[in-house]
Amino acid sequence: MTMELEKYYNKFCEDKRLTRRHGQVEYITSMKYIHDYLENNENAKILDVGAGTGRYSVQLANEGYDVTAVELVKHNLGVLKSKGSAVKAYQGTALDLSRFSDNTFDMTLVFGPMYHLYKFEDKVQAMQEAKRVTKIGGIILVAYCMNEYSVLTYGFKENNIRACIDNGKLTDDFHVISEAEDLYDYVRIEDINKLNDEAKMQRIKLIAADGPANYMRPILNAMDEETFKTFINYHFSTCERQELLGASAHTLDILRKK
Repeated sequence: MTMELEKYYNKFCEDKRLTRRHGQVEYITSMKYIHDYLENNENAKILDVGAGTGRYSVQLANEGYDVTAVELVKHNLGVLKSKGSAVKAYQGTALDLSRFSDNTFDMTLVFGPMYHLYKFEDKVQAMQEAKRVTKIGGIILVAYCMNEYSVLTYGFKENNIRACIDNGKLTDDFHVISEAEDLYDYVRIEDINKLNDEAKMQRIKLIAADGPANYMRPILNAMDEETFKTFINYHFSTCERQELLGASAHTLDILRKK
């Protein structure tokens, strides 16, 4: 898995994804909730696990927060470090945060690892490690790629649905079956709930990080700034609606360590 991810992220730029209109929706929304739960704690210590090229960690460090980042892919880590921020950045994996003591961070971000961990036990381990290093009462934010977005876009829109069925990549009820070589894993809300139960995590809320944005890429790109701002306001007004969550490309699970 590590080698495949290295090859993938040597070509794919997460920074650019989050600056395109559809990615901006996810980024702006995630930052809104990060700030909501930092609750003006200027001395908060933040851990960004699977930090990528530092889109979140660098911005938060520039705002004055004490930020530590862990990133598996050397290329991404190099880009992060090249930005010259105050982020303390290390190479490492979400499955092993042993360099950090228990109850160290006020907030832990797990925005990348669940995209690429396909084994249930590995996801639980990543959750438990994030929980361990977070302070009692601290906040853990976990991002997921959602199943229905994958089926609707890659399956039906891009006309791969028959091949996916024939290759055993979908269950009879259209749940994606991911393996290591697929790089990405896709979940439903019941899968997220099962992980939380196993890791004994307390949910505050689950939100649609980008809602319909990924389905509307050409439309968003054509919007003027005023219309795009209106779309963001619309998204904020709907991103917590439970009946819309499963169709979002990404969800953000906001948890508190008991």
